[in-house]
Amino acid sequence: MSKNGNESVSALTKAEEQVMQAVWQLGEGFAGEIAEAVADPKPAYRTVLTEIRILEQKGFVGHRTLGGNNQYYPLVSKADYSGRQLSALVGNYFGGSYRQLVSFFMEDKGIRKEDLDALASIIEEKRKEVQS
Repeated sequence: MSKNGNESVSALTKAEEQVMQAVWQLGEGFAGEIAEAVADPKPAYRTVLTEIRILEQKGFVGHRTLGGNNQYYPLVSKADYSGRQLSALVGNYFGGSYRQLVSFFMEDKGIRKEDLDALASIIEEKRKEVQS
């Protein structure tokens, strides 16, 4: 699941995810750069440092020391984390059925025609891949 093969990384808290989004956006960065990239409302710099340390302990972020400062980088890709979170959501709330997930959004949340057309195109492309 992750670049380093760590399959057992845990879920992120809201605060951790906010910092992790900044790390994913930057690709790599020093704590000050990460703090600056965090979306509003921005937490205090020390809070960002604390979250980075927690993310390191959880196996989401690694660092290299350059000129006495730590440069942080993701160990888990955004795509891997997103996929795992989506799978957990489908498993926990939709009985493991992606059909039920899509049905929920179509019936209860309303999907625009443009979104349906885009989904139909994606499905058709996947069908072609599977058939070849």
